Amino acid sequence: MSKNSPLLQPIKVGNLTLKNRIMFPPLTTGYEERDGSIGTRSLAFYERLAKGGTAYVVIGDVAPVMTASPTPKLCDDRQIPAFKALADTLHKYDCKVALQIFHPEYDVPGVGRLIMLSRKAAMEAQEAKAKGDMETFGAKMAESGKISKEAYAKLHHDMQHFVSEATADQLNQIKAAIAASCRRAQEAGIDAIEVHGDRLLGSLCSPLLNHRTDAYGGAFENRVRYALEVVAAMKEAAPGMMIEYKLPIITKNPDGSDRGKGGLHPAEAIEFAKLLEQAGVDMIQVAQANHTGNMADTIPPMGTRECSWVIDVTRDVKNVVSIPVAAVGKVLTVENGEAIVNYGDADIIGYGRSLVCDPDIALKIERDEPIRECLNCNKGCVDAIQNRKYITCVLNAENGEEATVFIKPSEEKKHVVILGAGIAGLEAARVAALRGFTVDVYEKADEIGGQIHLAAVPPRKDEILRSIEYYASILPALGVNIHLNAEATVEEMNAADAVIVAVGAHDMSLPIPGADAENVVSSWDVLSGAAVAKGHCVVIGGGLVGTETAEYLLEKGCTVTIVEMLDKIANGESSTILPTIMADFAKHNVQQLVNTKVLAIEGGAVKAQKGEEEIVIPCDTVVMAVGSKKNVIDLAGVTVPVVYAGDCSGERTAGILEAIRGGYHAANNL
Repeated sequence: MSKNSPLLQPIKVGNLTLKNRIMFPPLTTGYEERDGSIGTRSLAFYERLAKGGTAYVVIGDVAPVMTASPTPKLCDDRQIPAFKALADTLHKYDCKVALQIFHPEYDVPGVGRLIMLSRKAAMEAQEAKAKGDMETFGAKMAESGKISKEAYAKLHHDMQHFVSEATADQLNQIKAAIAASCRRAQEAGIDAIEVHGDRLLGSLCSPLLNHRTDAYGGAFENRVRYALEVVAAMKEAAPGMMIEYKLPIITKNPDGSDRGKGGLHPAEAIEFAKLLEQAGVDMIQVAQANHTGNMADTIPPMGTRECSWVIDVTRDVKNVVSIPVAAVGKVLTVENGEAIVNYGDADIIGYGRSLVCDPDIALKIERDEPIRECLNCNKGCVDAIQNRKYITCVLNAENGEEATVFIKPSEEKKHVVILGAGIAGLEAARVAALRGFTVDVYEKADEIGGQIHLAAVPPRKDEILRSIEYYASILPALGVNIHLNAEATVEEMNAADAVIVAVGAHDMSLPIPGADAENVVSSWDVLSGAAVAKGHCVVIGGGLVGTETAEYLLEKGCTVTIVEMLDKIANGESSTILPTIMADFAKHNVQQLVNTKVLAIEGGAVKAQKGEEEIVIPCDTVVMAVGSKKNVIDLAGVTVPVVYAGDCSGERTAGILEAIRGGYHAANNL
């Protein structure tokens, strides 16, 4: 990595010159205000990307109409100033900004009217209740509920059928709204518009979703007609503005089935790319098609797809057009991106989740500094958006709080001792060193990383090791002293200005008869290789550790039964990976006994209570996966200030997100 990296070379796109080839592609963030405007949180997030050297930032899912969807909106002239503030801010860093204009594939006004009627009835109900008229209150609440159900039923129906049922009149109205939004964007000083070629436009293009029989359906030229009309309307409304088109591709799953629906198969996509260039589009972003019901198909979780998995069709598109082409789809590392540009497969690289993880990719390439690489876990980003929360990254404690949370340089030169080199201790060491402190980390084991090494053992999980690899690179460069196979003495701690305790946790066992039997092992020991499970294994505990241990046991040839007290297993697992896990369990006939309490382990069986019934589960091995408990350390005689981070800091042990944030804030607040 250096200033000579192909990723740092400028490129001309339409009437714009991008200072480098690094793009933040459109991601739904959830940072916008409730009315869809760009507020303080949004502005700070995008400014942070610009500060990090990103050349081109695309704001995802900007609606040209007023929708109930929690996305940015540019459907009224009164919204122009907020977008002008965004453009002006990013331009200070020579960062170009685009809006991805999209229209959802449903009747927005129709659904909106029903929602308003539902709210009106609910308000009338409350007014009646205030007057003591409970009969009217009940009737109006029932009316509100009925209308609300109609609205969401129509939304669900239209998501499947609106593309085929929308009238030409409705499509013209939508086209006009998109054009008006482009006009507003140009007035705001926005540099470019990205056409969201998925969603409504992609559904109309799609041979799988478009069942129309008019001029917009049937043959290829009819299915792409509306998208080309939209491009023409945009160019007329905002002449001279750079236009990018997100071109969604229906790819293939390993079993040969279609992956995605709202787009085109590769052969048609290549022909459409030629038409887009002829229509005046300045840039094409080749992406995976959506509309599958599982975000894993477009944003694949850890271990499910190879790096740069859309690059073959991206290359084919690049070969038939002369305009720049952007690559997205798990382009994970700088080396991946450099190879794509060097081979001529694409001109610009979209680093989506990677820039959420580390917004300084461009600067770090130039400075030849280690980059914190995305784990593709989807826990902080994709899962958050699907749960109506704002986007974040488990490894980045600043996401969404960039205006107020940042590493604070210290005027004092302090010496900090950190106990434990798990993920919390490592993050604390990084932050403390960046603040200008002298840092010594003491770790009892012979390697850094703590429980991350266990987490990396189950199928598909080895990508999590990138988190440790980052610290192994960055901490020595920051001058952090790491003492392995060592424990700090009281004298060493008192010689420092502060101590951060990040000594982690230990696994637990159920206090039941038979828990100490020879055939009972812990999930931690199984994953570390300290114990071997064989034959039919009963995994007690169906949380994340139990679920992943079960997958590991299946890989080793065992048969598995999972026993869980709650009503489902894998509670808290990413919704994008859960279907893969469940398919694996179905394939291997894993029995899932939920709402089941283990009573005892006797000989070759587990006794449990399921409802009113007592059951016996014969087995060869019992694997305890019932959680962990914080480690407690004796700090008698330590006189300097002590703070705690990670698993040992509270009553409940921490996940990686909480551990990172705990370590970050422990060091940043010293």
